[in-house]
Amino acid sequence: MKNVIEKRHIRAEVPTELTWDLSDLFESDKDWETALRVLTDDLKKLDAFKGKLHTSPTTLLHCLLLEEELLMKLTKLYSYANLKESTDRTNPVIQANSSKIAALWTKVHTALSFIHNEILSFDEGTIEKYLAEETKLEPFRKSLLDILQKRPHTLSPETEEALAALGEVHSSPYKIYGMTKLADMDFTSIQDEQGNELPVSFALFESKYEFSPSVDIRRKAYSSFVSTLKQYKNTVATTYATEVKKQVTLSRLRKFESVTHMLLEPQKVPLEMYNNQLDIIYKELAPHMRRFADLKKKVLGLDQMLFCDLHAPLDPEFNPTITYKEAGKLIQDSLKVLGDEYSSIIEKGFKERWVDLADNVGKSTGAFCSSPYGSHPYILITWQNTMRGCFTLAHEFGHAGHFYLANKNQRIMNVRPSMYFVEAPSTMNELLLAQHLLATTDDKRMRRWVILQLLGTYYHNFVTHLLEGEYQRRVYTLAEEGEALTATTLTEIKTNVLSTFWGNSVEIDEDAGLTWMRQPHYYMGLYSYTYSAGLTASTAVAQMIKEERQPAVDRWLDVLRAGGTMKPLELMKHAGVDMSKPDAIRKAVSYVGSLIDELERSYQE
Repeated sequence: MKNVIEKRHIRAEVPTELTWDLSDLFESDKDWETALRVLTDDLKKLDAFKGKLHTSPTTLLHCLLLEEELLMKLTKLYSYANLKESTDRTNPVIQANSSKIAALWTKVHTALSFIHNEILSFDEGTIEKYLAEETKLEPFRKSLLDILQKRPHTLSPETEEALAALGEVHSSPYKIYGMTKLADMDFTSIQDEQGNELPVSFALFESKYEFSPSVDIRRKAYSSFVSTLKQYKNTVATTYATEVKKQVTLSRLRKFESVTHMLLEPQKVPLEMYNNQLDIIYKELAPHMRRFADLKKKVLGLDQMLFCDLHAPLDPEFNPTITYKEAGKLIQDSLKVLGDEYSSIIEKGFKERWVDLADNVGKSTGAFCSSPYGSHPYILITWQNTMRGCFTLAHEFGHAGHFYLANKNQRIMNVRPSMYFVEAPSTMNELLLAQHLLATTDDKRMRRWVILQLLGTYYHNFVTHLLEGEYQRRVYTLAEEGEALTATTLTEIKTNVLSTFWGNSVEIDEDAGLTWMRQPHYYMGLYSYTYSAGLTASTAVAQMIKEERQPAVDRWLDVLRAGGTMKPLELMKHAGVDMSKPDAIRKAVSYVGSLIDELERSYQE
């Protein structure tokens, strides 16, 4: 008798209660189509303002109000189409609508581009004068001053237009990397202990085989994986070198002090904060993580701790289960400490179907939170009744709670905070969930499991992405010195970053240096290091909430409501964390050390 594998549903077969309710955006596709046509027609209203923004503060105000209205409409239209596409990529109607909104997105932003250009051409002092004369411009103060700050780095209108026209060319390194990685690379299959053939791909290696409890599968999959990477190292190196040269060239054209200064500018992060984050964690977390690696080697009985063994599970047999309903209650209980207003937001999320939890053909993998302005947030997850999924859900509700409050309290142009801060509210909820579980369980194995989940979060943010950040810092330094970025050079840099961090605790083989080929983050500016910044802040604030209770909660909620109205340093200071000094980073590193202390003790009992 053959084993029957459970058939996956198509989207039309999924019970309604497992899907999100998009009616808060649009009641139907027909309503969406109507709104699409209305927005297209509304773009004509911009013609009345072109070339006239300098004439009076009232003219500028009315144009900015129109821009705001157009962006709010576009956001709802885009979110509806994008959210539908994320749940069913097999539906041709959804695909067609996605193409329509992508075209309109470009059209709207092109139509709005004159506003920034005209403001940049204002005489010195005009914006300040207009702000004083027209009080209704006050909500736009921050966005107007942000535009003016770009003036020293703005080129002539003709040059800016030429650079904009090359936009698709500028993004080509990222596209070439993606095509090489996901379309061209072909990996040799491996055999498990029973002789079954197992396919290998980027996704399978990074989401499955790296975490396999089987030493044999981990090491065979790694060998297959790096063998293919080697074949493409020169292509990918040339692609990445082109991306880096592009950034360095742009930074010089725009007269930035360095490429790093240019990439930090949109984050509103000073160089010292960036360097602190990398320097302290890279140096001071290393001894703790070496202990973690040593413990894994001992507990798992490994002959040696190879680079490909770092993600080996310590207790693979223990995988606590939980239903979605139980997870909802557990998350709400763990977040009660944040008060009634925040709790009511989370409760609404579960009651009013903000979450799409079904598993169906054509649905995106992973998890995300989308928070369209003028609506409530939406969370995508594929629910598998695991406690690990509960942590992921809490994380996404952290984003949801943040942007629900920011959207409610800020204008659309003031909602988004710096990338430097954005992971703080999400990781905060993971930490509060872990605190709640540790405070309410006497089961030693469960307690150890929770600690391992926390260490997984810190590993992701403080090790994987932090080491990417350190690698990037070294690459940009070499590029600005005019050094050639070859496959050999890039691999040597990554090998050195890894071996310095892990010391003698992990065998960094020559292929481990090819890890630089695995990440798309290098094509997204200085993104990687920000993961550790958000978690540093949430670690500090979670501890303050534990010790101070209400005063710390009040400060935190103020920060969530503030959205993008403050720079990240100001936001974090308001929460009680001074990221301009190394103390908060050192405390977070010390906390990771304390988790490893407890983990070591659990294996000695």
